[in-house]
Amino acid sequence: MDIKEYIAEFNNITKENDDIYKGLAKKFGLPDCAFWILYQLRSSGKELTQSEICSDFYVPKQTVSSAIHKLLSDGFIEFSETVSRKSKPLRLTRKGSELCSVTVDKVISAEIRAISALSDDERSALMGVMRRYTGLLRESMGRIID
Repeated sequence: MDIKEYIAEFNNITKENDDIYKGLAKKFGLPDCAFWILYQLRSSGKELTQSEICSDFYVPKQTVSSAIHKLLSDGFIEFSETVSRKSKPLRLTRKGSELCSVTVDKVISAEIRAISALSDDERSALMGVMRRYTGLLRESMGRIID
C-alpha cells in the first residue's frame, strides 16, 4: 500500500467508527451532540461545565449550547447549585440517569467488550500510535495555518 492508500483506509475506518456512534444516537432518538453530552456526564461521573464539555468535544460552542438547552428543557440535565455565577456545572437528573441506563450505559458496555477483546499489548499499541499520529497530524496541519 502506498501512503495515499493508508490515509484513505485510515479515514474510512475513522468515519466508520463515527457512523457507528451516530447510528446508535439516532436509534436512541437523540441528536448526536446530545448523546455525547449525556455520554460525557455519565462516563465522567461528575458535574461538568459547558466550557468543559466544549473543550472535550471539539464541537463549536453554539452546537453544544443548543444541545444543552434542549436537554435542560427536556429535563434530562440540570444546573447544580453553585456559588459561582460564571460557571454553572451541569448534572444528570433522575430522568437523565434513567435515559442513560437504556442508551449511554449500553454503549459504554459495548465499548468495554470491544476494547477488552484486545490484549494489553494491543490496547497499549493502539493508544500509543493514535496519540502519536494525532500529534503529528496537528503539527503538520498547523503548518498550513501558519
